[in-house]
Amino acid sequence: MLIGKVIHNCFFSTFRTNYSILFFIDQFNLVMIFLILQVLLIIYLGTITFYIFTISVASLFKQKLKPIILKKNRKFAVLIPGFKEDQVILEVAKDAISQDYPNNLFDIIIIADSFLPDTIAQLKRLPITVFEVSFENSTKSKSINKALSLLPDDYDIALILDADNLMAKNFLSKINDSFSRGFLCVQAHRTAKNTETSIAILDAISEEINNKLFRKGHRVLGLSSALIGSGMAFDFRNYKNIMQNIHAVGGFDKELELILIKSGIKIEYCEDAILFDEKVSESVNFSNQRRRWLSAQYVYFKLSIGSAFYELVQHGNFDYFVKSIQFSFLPRILLVGFLSIMLIFSFFMDFSIFKIIWIVLFFMCFLALLIAVPKHFYNTATFKALIKIPQSFFIMFITLFKLHKANEKFIHTQHGSAKKQQ
Repeated sequence: MLIGKVIHNCFFSTFRTNYSILFFIDQFNLVMIFLILQVLLIIYLGTITFYIFTISVASLFKQKLKPIILKKNRKFAVLIPGFKEDQVILEVAKDAISQDYPNNLFDIIIIADSFLPDTIAQLKRLPITVFEVSFENSTKSKSINKALSLLPDDYDIALILDADNLMAKNFLSKINDSFSRGFLCVQAHRTAKNTETSIAILDAISEEINNKLFRKGHRVLGLSSALIGSGMAFDFRNYKNIMQNIHAVGGFDKELELILIKSGIKIEYCEDAILFDEKVSESVNFSNQRRRWLSAQYVYFKLSIGSAFYELVQHGNFDYFVKSIQFSFLPRILLVGFLSIMLIFSFFMDFSIFKIIWIVLFFMCFLALLIAVPKHFYNTATFKALIKIPQSFFIMFITLFKLHKANEKFIHTQHGSAKKQQ
């Protein structure tokens, strides 16, 4: 009996000791995993925050303009592709022909995909060119390529607009001035023409932040401006050659960026060339639009990241490297959301260094965005719209899980009105 008790006590004593050791090891592993995840998040979110803060501060400085190399009035092909845009296209076409630019030096070309017969008939009464197109699977790049194949080569500049875009009266003149400075690709300043809902206000603010950060900020630092998808002007012949090899369903502007920058072409940003664009007013359109954008961003990051390192090392193409890395960045609404979550979470942690880091990153991001928002948005309507930010974050977060093959099909954003809000 005595021997049995000794064996029993020794066994359970050993078991308790081993269990304590295993529990300690498990706890230690959990802490290590948590610390590693924290460090990885800090590196990723910190890189984005530092980058945004840097270009935001840069946007405070004046964009240095290159001297004029050859001053002349160039001939424009203004290409306006549209898919079922019967509601807005007539007003857009009428507005487009009223530019303060020599009438014989610009042609308005409507590329009508799936328009109603009555709309086509009304368009053909205007002094414009109308190309009717139809595809089994419609895309913007297909429409543009079809139009380019039908146009003569006597144009100097190809200007791409969306079917809801309205140009300021001096728009073509401003774009022409940038080409006189020797640029082969110019991105205009696209801005909101409507702010009737909270979603539209947030979308308008997002557009202007992009203008400040990824267009003006980039150009101040000597990097290429980001393209948007409309308000883009190109050397006609060069653009025609490039587009022949572009068959993207979504995000063709991102593919254009990569091709141009890789070839050494610098993309200019013309802040004075104002283009009015309709902002999404409803959550459904917001979700569809962002899903398309995020999917394209993810796809082109995967396609370019390998060549980005090669271009940087072999050819010193820092511009191309930055563009590829930028595609890996979270949208700002998600960045702000995750930084807010980590900031709150950090106050429940024992590691004071992490608290300091998250506080610094949050306020760097907040300050960067504060700098980038135009002053005219500091009003009551904007502060009311801020209530929608958690909803926007949730929509964007859910969208992250719906990106599969979103870039392989055409997602149309329905436009409501061509008129600019007064």
